[in-house]
Amino acid sequence: MKRFFLVLTACLLCTGTFAQEWESLFNGKSFKKDWQRRGGKAEYVVKDGAIYGYSVLGEPNSFLTTKKTYSDFILEFEFLMGSRMNSGVQIRSHCRVDGKKEKVYGYQFEIDPSARAWTGGVYDEGRRAWLYPLTYNPSASVQTQSQVWHKARIEAFGNSIRTWVDGVACANLWDDADAEGFIALQVHGVGTNPENAGLYNAWRNLRICTRDVERYLTPSTAVQVSTIPNVLAPEEVAQGYKLLWDGKTTEGWRGAKIDRFPENGWVIEDGLLKVMENGGAESRNGGDIVTVDKYRNFILKVDFKIKPGANSGIKYFVNTDLNKGEGSAIGCEFQVLDDTRHPDAKLGVKGNRTLGSLYDLIPAREDKKFYINNFSTATIIVRGNHVEHWLDGEKLLEYERNNQMWNALVAYSKYKNWPDFGNAAEGHILLQDHGNEVWYRNIRILELE
Repeated sequence: MKRFFLVLTACLLCTGTFAQEWESLFNGKSFKKDWQRRGGKAEYVVKDGAIYGYSVLGEPNSFLTTKKTYSDFILEFEFLMGSRMNSGVQIRSHCRVDGKKEKVYGYQFEIDPSARAWTGGVYDEGRRAWLYPLTYNPSASVQTQSQVWHKARIEAFGNSIRTWVDGVACANLWDDADAEGFIALQVHGVGTNPENAGLYNAWRNLRICTRDVERYLTPSTAVQVSTIPNVLAPEEVAQGYKLLWDGKTTEGWRGAKIDRFPENGWVIEDGLLKVMENGGAESRNGGDIVTVDKYRNFILKVDFKIKPGANSGIKYFVNTDLNKGEGSAIGCEFQVLDDTRHPDAKLGVKGNRTLGSLYDLIPAREDKKFYINNFSTATIIVRGNHVEHWLDGEKLLEYERNNQMWNALVAYSKYKNWPDFGNAAEGHILLQDHGNEVWYRNIRILELE
């Protein structure tokens, strides 16, 4: 009993200390002293102790920003979705002027009334788009009710940005783009449809802790995702991931048909491994590159970005002794493609040459989300004969190999003449030169037992 009271007393003292660390960002009466409007001309008003933001037709995204900037902090607030308008709260954000227009950019805590329910995800406003969609943490993708106040918590400490909604862990991001910036309340642009005039969202009880932040950080159950080029997140290190490419040298890689790294066709610059443009010819510039080592069971993650209209691929179970002639080396392929602009997307059977497909064999989901000008993460999971393709946290397909159905599928594909295609116990990992400009980074692997 004595021990219980000692622990209780310590908890109360800790809670009391934490209460003293909080600073209110809005007094419930007026925001004019500490906040300013940037970007579009949405209306922000105070009502019932809260800040309400109303859409204005024809205006771009609008932001009510703090005049003060913040670095490491814990931010808590309540938000209300009054209607169907997308919104968010910016953190560590900035403003640039393009011509005569202000453009806010930076991390955004998403407020999403749509059916996908990505509230609590992290979006990079005005820059890189989605950093942590809730496809990485689907259990947190729960439709938040409109006309109901919900509670949010954001912890920004060093490279770590973590979010909660109503006590549920949502995002767990590891990123180093911004260490400091303002906080802002977004009213999304709604176009010119008269039905969208006067849509609103609201925020209240905004408070922030900026002192002794590390002491009050909360454990998160959300999977950690790193968007720092060629740097493993702490949780990835703990799990046993390793980088397959160091971001600087060609170590660990060679040409698929030569015993050294190609002298042309590939460029290493700014932490990116770049396939050079060569008119779309397959493996006729530098040629494909493969890992020196072979891999059996693994989780492979590769960040990629493609030029509009580009074609490339990530292959596994590659046997470099096959196909010594023209064309690409032989292996199972996660297709990397611009489905909208490249003609290969219309070939094959039922979309089995589209982005994320097992090339010429199994089509990826048609409803996949892909942003052409941003990096996406391809994930390939191999556990024995079971294989899965994922894109930005969404499963695109899965299959079993080394069985009658698999062999029959291969028999009706372009791989029918390659002996025992796709059934090898192990093989090299390959990045394809298809003569189009493509960038790779964050190539990492977790070997499984």
